[in-house]
Amino acid sequence: MEMRRLGKTEISIAPIVFGGNVFGWTADEKTSYDILDAFFGAGFNTIDTADVYSRWVPGNKGGDSEEIIGKWLKKGTISRDKAIIVTKVGSDMGEGKTLKAAYILKAVEDSLRRLQTDYIDVYLSHWPDEETPHEESLGAYAKLKEQGKIRSVGCSNYDAKLLQASLDVADKAGLPRYDVLQPEYNLYERASFEGPLADLCVKEDIGVITYFSLAAGFLSGKYRTKADTEGRAREGRVAQYLDDKGMRILAALDTVSKDTSSKPAEVALAWLLRKKGVTAPIASATSLGQLDALINSAKLDLSTEAMSLLDKAGE
Repeated sequence: MEMRRLGKTEISIAPIVFGGNVFGWTADEKTSYDILDAFFGAGFNTIDTADVYSRWVPGNKGGDSEEIIGKWLKKGTISRDKAIIVTKVGSDMGEGKTLKAAYILKAVEDSLRRLQTDYIDVYLSHWPDEETPHEESLGAYAKLKEQGKIRSVGCSNYDAKLLQASLDVADKAGLPRYDVLQPEYNLYERASFEGPLADLCVKEDIGVITYFSLAAGFLSGKYRTKADTEGRAREGRVAQYLDDKGMRILAALDTVSKDTSSKPAEVALAWLLRKKGVTAPIASATSLGQLDALINSAKLDLSTEAMSLLDKAGE
């Protein structure tokens, strides 16, 4: 399995990161264990989650995904040092979105307890917090690194201006910088990452793991009409892609899929793997059948012609 260095961290990850947002939501505990066993068994090594997953589900309190991952780690199928765990802090867990130092120092203890581990490999600021200075949040992360509770720090949903500002503060104050970025990026949603943000990540050697890499499942090709989305867990989000642009992208995916004897989801992830600045896309599966597409995408090498066709479809 090809491993990719995650920015300036000392961490190397396989080219697909498993999205743990489905654990405790659209994948029950047993299914989650089976998927993780198969994913790591295929040579992959990284799981992405967050403290807030999946608080939006009726009856869930948040931390559900972390708890399932923790129970799986405890089973010992994979030794802890062979699993790279990415989790996040700062989403609304009942106290609003915040990156206050006191909150981070409290929240990390909750995540560590749920994950049943004594350290987190990559700890991300989930959302920007304009009310909290970068220096305060980064100072909290510095303490956690010193205590050995986290190995590296990153952020999610930061634009180029905000990320640069955080880098400047880290450099000036001698604090840990954000070495990993988690942006929304896929064949449909490109504008927020391509350009200044991607350029900054390349320039500063920041590892990039993309979320919504399959546009909530739209790029798998299984949603082609509004009727296809009705009653599905992601109905509201997927519906927004059912426009002319979305149909052009699906047509291009169908063409490349046919030419490469692969599935649309495999092509969509393989496209991300060849994009400037991307270390690895995050993608989810709720069955072993869906997991095959994630595994196969890491082996799919798209031609320059295929990349061009896909690029043009999403313009």
